[in-house]
Amino acid sequence: MLTLFTREMGKLRLVAKGVRKLRSRKAGHLEPFTQASLLVARGRDIPIITQAETIHANLPLKEDLLLLGYASYVVELLDRFTYEEGENRSLYRLLVDSLDYLASGDEPGRVLRYYEVRLLDLLGYRPQLFQCAKCDEDIQPEDQYFSAEHGGVLCPKCGLEFPGARPISVQALKYLRYYQRSSYAETARAQVPPGAAREMEAIMQYYLTYLLERGLNTPAFIRRVRNLNEPEGGKPDW
Repeated sequence: MLTLFTREMGKLRLVAKGVRKLRSRKAGHLEPFTQASLLVARGRDIPIITQAETIHANLPLKEDLLLLGYASYVVELLDRFTYEEGENRSLYRLLVDSLDYLASGDEPGRVLRYYEVRLLDLLGYRPQLFQCAKCDEDIQPEDQYFSAEHGGVLCPKCGLEFPGARPISVQALKYLRYYQRSSYAETARAQVPPGAAREMEAIMQYYLTYLLERGLNTPAFIRRVRNLNEPEGGKPDW
């Protein structure tokens, strides 16, 4: 039993009969993170994969443990937010492109933050970053607050009224805004300082966890892998 995200029909649950056999012709084409062309037959209950051919294997994602974690995060986030509800070509393109960027060696933090921002846009959860989500006043160039409950940034006055709101620096907010309004190619111009990158990541995890009403599994795995790769006394970026 496989779960796939398809261009024509969105998320699907399919059966791949005999795929675990050593001589299966389909097995190598149905690996995680692989873009493939499938021939599917209607089954009594669940569609059956009768033929599979790899389009893009994304091999680097399976050869590096940290890249495996990042790619798993991309897939887990999409899986948690979507249901078997039909075609969504924009989400499909975002998934394919994000895995390709990771496999091509693009900076993972840039790939993941852009992916998160675009995913929220496409699913209708775009955070409000330019006006206060409570009083609608324009956000000024100063440190603010971010409220998952209100779906965006709160001005300092409104932010103090909500204990659950988290501080966000003017620098981190600037880069989140830039990611929200830019193409992926344009984000390459943004040289995000490490402190702002960590802050952006923390804000996005806070917001995503609120929307999903539970935490994700892959961030903890990524932290463990990064800890293994860090010199003694170093601190992971995730």
